[in-house]
Amino acid sequence: MNIVERYKKPTPSFFKTLRNIGIALAAVGGTILAAPIALPGIVLTVGGYLAVAGSVVTTVSQAVVSDDKNEQKDAIK
Repeated sequence: MNIVERYKKPTPSFFKTLRNIGIALAAVGGTILAAPIALPGIVLTVGGYLAVAGSVVTTVSQAVVSDDKNEQKDAIK
């Protein structure tokens, strides 16, 4: 399975929620980094970490795909 096929398949609901959290973290980190006022160094460092962590969580969560076999088992239960 190549990357294009993987991104076209459905994502499980847990990872959709995790993806949305990652997007929010990246947005908050980007906002802190782009603030028009002078902020202490520690705040800028935390903002950078938030942006990177949010981006990684979003990318990994989007790449997770549902397994059709597991979906069928869950539907039966």
